[in-house]
Amino acid sequence: MSEFLHLENLSVSYGGIKAVKGVTLDVPQGKIITLIGANGAGKSTILRTIAGLVPAEAGRVTFEGAYISGMAPYDIVGRGITLVPEGRHVFPDLSVVENLRIGAYLRKDDLTTDLEYVYKLFPRLKERSWQAAGTLSGGEQQMLAVGRALMSRPKLIMMDEPSLGLAPLIVKDIFNIIKTVNSDGITVLLIEQNANMALKIADWAYVLETGELTLQGTGAELLANSEIKAAYLGSTRKK
Repeated sequence: MSEFLHLENLSVSYGGIKAVKGVTLDVPQGKIITLIGANGAGKSTILRTIAGLVPAEAGRVTFEGAYISGMAPYDIVGRGITLVPEGRHVFPDLSVVENLRIGAYLRKDDLTTDLEYVYKLFPRLKERSWQAAGTLSGGEQQMLAVGRALMSRPKLIMMDEPSLGLAPLIVKDIFNIIKTVNSDGITVLLIEQNANMALKIADWAYVLETGELTLQGTGAELLANSEIKAAYLGSTRKK
């Protein structure tokens, strides 16, 4: 069992529909872990449950040895877990820098070093720091969503479909940033429709089907698996 993030027999339901069924998995510190699966497999539900946005029906989530299931989302952020949601969800009427500062809403210290770090990762955000976020391109908004999450100085960053709807060149940039962030010491839990690219950077991967884990292994092992190739690597698929 990982002492960093551990899910044990996690089950989550929406109404009468069980979206996650007894999932047990580990996210070791310092690694890139990815969840792959078809649309409706329960991947986003797992991330939202970890973040405290969806209550668990059964099972438990522990982070650094502490039980965090049932905690408020802001308390979970305070412990060092942030979520970059699907669809980016930037504040369109606020400037880039205002969006970034919102990511650090729990902090009381100086943000200069962190802003410089985000601007180094995403130079275009620095160029547009006083531009309204709603006027940015889709790729720039995704950069802003990642940068906003980084402003809380997370130990674990969870990303839900960061490449969705983006041009191939921007997708490549986003994946390079994921690797850079990880090399800087931040653990990454990734959901990604582009299973091929996700598995190429993942240290470990889990396959989720209709709420249950069906397969796991290193990214390289799953890339070479004939069943995975047939199901997920022939074309990019949505959740």
